[in-house]
Amino acid sequence: MALLPIIQYPDPVLAAKAEPVTEFNDELRKLAADMAETMYAAPGVGLAANQVGSLKRIVVIDITDEKNNLLVLVNPYIKSHTEELAEFEEGCLSLKGLYEKVSRPDGVTVCAQDLDGKPFEIEATGLLAVCLQHELDHLDGTVFIDHLSRLKKDRAKTKLRKLRKNDKQA
Repeated sequence: MALLPIIQYPDPVLAAKAEPVTEFNDELRKLAADMAETMYAAPGVGLAANQVGSLKRIVVIDITDEKNNLLVLVNPYIKSHTEELAEFEEGCLSLKGLYEKVSRPDGVTVCAQDLDGKPFEIEATGLLAVCLQHELDHLDGTVFIDHLSRLKKDRAKTKLRKLRKNDKQA
């Protein structure tokens, strides 16, 4: 396994749409393992392949404090979602240090495949639902600040520039 560099916003790869996985092989398993190691080391609770420069439809998620419940979703898509919305403060490894409140459906049903190509389904609410939606957005070239109003998005970009400037000075 290897730590992968995490692509930072506004790199164009983050706005690209990932391609479906058609080959379920050792290369895919290595990518998933490397993504998981990178996510845990960051530390984060989710990571999409385009965040590490691979335009494949794969995400890894683990919202547990113990970091012992890794979910790997290949070719995931949202089958359905609740009408009720919930607001969560979201962050992103590609927008390091930036956190904003985003409103999303409170519950989702996601269909995906495992690393062997076997289909499965997840019903989720709360943090897991938010994380699934956030990571699946990445696969479609959307980052969480794209869900904000124009004014809030502009403020978030300004805040992000300041954070990066301070990081470089430190």
